[in-house]
Amino acid sequence: MTVDEVRVVVVDDDAGSAEALAAMLTLDGYSVQTANDGAQALVLIERNRPDCVLLDIAMPGIDGYELATILRQQYKDDIILVAVTGWDTQVSRVAKTFAVVDHYFQKPLDPATLRKLLPPLASAVCT
Repeated sequence: MTVDEVRVVVVDDDAGSAEALAAMLTLDGYSVQTANDGAQALVLIERNRPDCVLLDIAMPGIDGYELATILRQQYKDDIILVAVTGWDTQVSRVAKTFAVVDHYFQKPLDPATLRKLLPPLASAVCT
């Protein structure tokens, strides 16, 4: 499988942030879709079964912690979950989310750091 076959969903209630991250990943060759809330993300993920979900923690409605928990229950470790947050890591909701996801990043997200994570994902999907 090539990198362009790796499916990524970006979930962020800030549409501009979601689109900017999606644009960067698309330029890197990934197949990317966005959702602006947890409920929309669940529908999108069910339909398109991505390889990786990048999710904001602080969202109204189904927040990142709840979304990550639901995805873990439904898909176990079949989807790589990456939390992205601007919140302080000492906030209990953030710490709880970090325990559920595979990786996490603080905002502003460093594209080079994200790129280090995703290429190995492409290799893992091949096996």
